Amino acid sequence: MIALSLAEIAAVVGGQTYDIPDPELQVTGPVVRDSREVESGSLFVAFVGERVDGHDYAEAVIEAGAAAVLASRPVGVPAIVVDDVQTALGALARHVVERLGATLVALTGSAGKTSTKDMIAQVLRSKAPTVFTPGSLNNEIGLPLTALSATEETKFLVLEMGARGIGHIRYLTELTPPKVGLVLNVGTAHIGEFGGREQIAQAKGELVESLPEDGAAILNADDPLVRAMASRTKARVLLFGESGEADVRAENVRLTESGQPSFSLRTPSGCSDVTMRLYGEHHVSNALAAAAVAHELGMSADEIARALSEAGSLSRWRMEVTERPDGVTVVNDAYNANPESMRAALRALAAMGKGRRTWAVLGQMAELGDEALAEHDAVGRLAVRLNVGKLVAVGGREASWLQLGAYNEGSWGEESVHVSDAQAAVDLLRSELRPGDVVLVKASRSVGLERVALALLADGTEGEVSAR
Repeated sequence: MIALSLAEIAAVVGGQTYDIPDPELQVTGPVVRDSREVESGSLFVAFVGERVDGHDYAEAVIEAGAAAVLASRPVGVPAIVVDDVQTALGALARHVVERLGATLVALTGSAGKTSTKDMIAQVLRSKAPTVFTPGSLNNEIGLPLTALSATEETKFLVLEMGARGIGHIRYLTELTPPKVGLVLNVGTAHIGEFGGREQIAQAKGELVESLPEDGAAILNADDPLVRAMASRTKARVLLFGESGEADVRAENVRLTESGQPSFSLRTPSGCSDVTMRLYGEHHVSNALAAAAVAHELGMSADEIARALSEAGSLSRWRMEVTERPDGVTVVNDAYNANPESMRAALRALAAMGKGRRTWAVLGQMAELGDEALAEHDAVGRLAVRLNVGKLVAVGGREASWLQLGAYNEGSWGEESVHVSDAQAAVDLLRSELRPGDVVLVKASRSVGLERVALALLADGTEGEVSAR
């Protein structure tokens, strides 16, 4: 964080200082909520959770070098006490970003947010110092913590914004007002909570409503609900996509033999070729979104294409492709799942597995509400249409719908199987995998299906494992 004294922080958040011998002592380290991340000069934020109360760690974090604790009650060590810690954290983030002078880029969407955010960050940091959301810390706590990690050297601040209801993104944009806003898509993720795609579009569009007149709204030309958001912003609109009307678009899209996208990137400033390190054609849209942001911020087509071709995955369990010594390829995409990302992952598996035997180890897609049965059935059917070698549906009711969809689409019989849990899936795979097979593992985060991928990779540690 930029250096601020404890007295300054107290004034910004409207807090009272307790047990602070020197109010001019500066916070020079990171702002953290995990006591294990404390460094010299840190500000520790004491949240009260369901199982853990951060206030209980106050003495330990001061001993570890923290300058003070941001707390909701006195804790017997240097502290700034406020009525509401989350509100105070947001106020501090707003103060810091206003002082920074960095360009804030915010993005949202139903699918692909984290992968696209990672891509944008890698492209922009090839141009100037860039801070970005780690992993998927895109809520009312993770976003201000990310903003507070910026320093005086930061030129670009890239923030992923998630939402589980109307008003959530509006709140986040009030904490960190963006200059550039990107909306990727409107899908069915969390549709059970929102009630419909139109409601999801209403929530996602809050991002472009927040933009200033001299800002830029980057919108997906291929998604009608996103494209319609142009009428909800005062900012300049830049379209990306494969549509001929897109300002930033892809031409001659194809996949390499290993399933990596290659295409010609066309921007208003020129055209250049891209061959990606990531796997799956769905990354083309993500790459175009990143390219549109980079173009808006002054990068040439050649600079953007070079950075996109070098970009890799920065977040765990998102299309992580690892080859075991015996030739089995494990695709760990188990961080999360929704119908759009599940279809994209299956298509990537089909492309990667040409001439090889393929396995789709799939579990529940959560928060789909009344759409759950139809969406799980459709994913099972798609696996058949893509000629996936074998579907292993893992879990309870939703997994049975996956398996039934596959069975009804192609009368697969033994080619689709329903198992009770991750360990049962591991046992099945260990008994049936052959060298050269490709295994995709994907489900919503709550299922914990990454255990299958990790177990399969552990089986291959006798020799050298190469991550691609």
